[in-house]
Order: sequence, then structure tokens, then C-alpha cells
Amino acid sequence: MERVNETAIITKQAFSAIGLRWEGTFAEAGEGGIRAIHQELQRRRGEIRGILDPDNFYGLSYHAYPGGNGFVHCAVFEVADAGEQAPEGMIKLQVPAMKYAKYEHRAEQNIEESYSSIYAWIEQQGLKTLPQEGKELTHFEIYPSEQDPYSTNPQFTIMIPILEE
Repeated sequence: MERVNETAIITKQAFSAIGLRWEGTFAEAGEGGIRAIHQELQRRRGEIRGILDPDNFYGLSYHAYPGGNGFVHCAVFEVADAGEQAPEGMIKLQVPAMKYAKYEHRAEQNIEESYSSIYAWIEQQGLKTLPQEGKELTHFEIYPSEQDPYSTNPQFTIMIPILEE
């Protein structure tokens, strides 16, 4: 029997984050490029001051090239102080307040099916995602900090930005 996850609309206030940036193709991501920066972020977590939730980090994905095959992925921790400096080799970014469709992907589920489910739900609700031109945030994922980035059955929360009605 297919398990249906609950999807909800939430508003997340603007936040500051510090972490690592990766840019590449979908093929490079599939070969482990993103997992490597997740592992590096876990290793360097102690260098980041003011982490609000040490139990979770975010994977923020942005279009790198309009209409292209590449994207930017930032593995970050949310930080309390917007004035906090990023450690050497890390980035700091600001994410504006947005509404999101939120979906809990469970470890035993297929990742592609989870993404298909949330996008189908967004469409069924008559909602729209952000325009996919330029370098907008396409989605982000919330990962447990202690989870093995190379796990074949990861658990995480999917957050898809949606347009205000």
C-alpha cells in the first residue's frame, strides 16, 4: 500500500545562514558532489558561530544557469546573528521570508516519488512555484545533522517555495 505523506503550507521568516557552496551539473550531483559538501559541513560545523539548530542543516538549491543543466547547492546552518562572519572558505547568505510547501521524505521512500508527490500536491491545490528563471531558490531540504550524507536511504524535509496568493 502506498503511504501518502502530509504536505502543508508554512511561512518561514527571513534567515541568515553560513556554510559551503557547490556548483555543478545534475550528473555531478548524482556522482556525489553534494554529498561531499554535506560531509565537509558536518566536519566543519564547530567553526560556525551562532548556529540556531545544531541538529539540522539546510541544503538550498538555486538555478545556476537559466534553462541550463547546472545548479548551485549551499549546505548551510541557520545562524542567529545576521552580522556573523563566515569562516574561511565558507559563504554567508540571506534567505527572504517565503511561503513553502513542506513535505517529510521518509528513509524508506523513493526520493523521486517524494518530489513528484509534492509538486503534484502543489498543482492540485492551485498553487504556483516561484518562476524558474534567473537564480531563484528552487527548493531546500532540511537534513538531520548526524545523518550519513552517503546513506542510500536518507530522511529529510522538502521545502518548495510557492508564490504568495
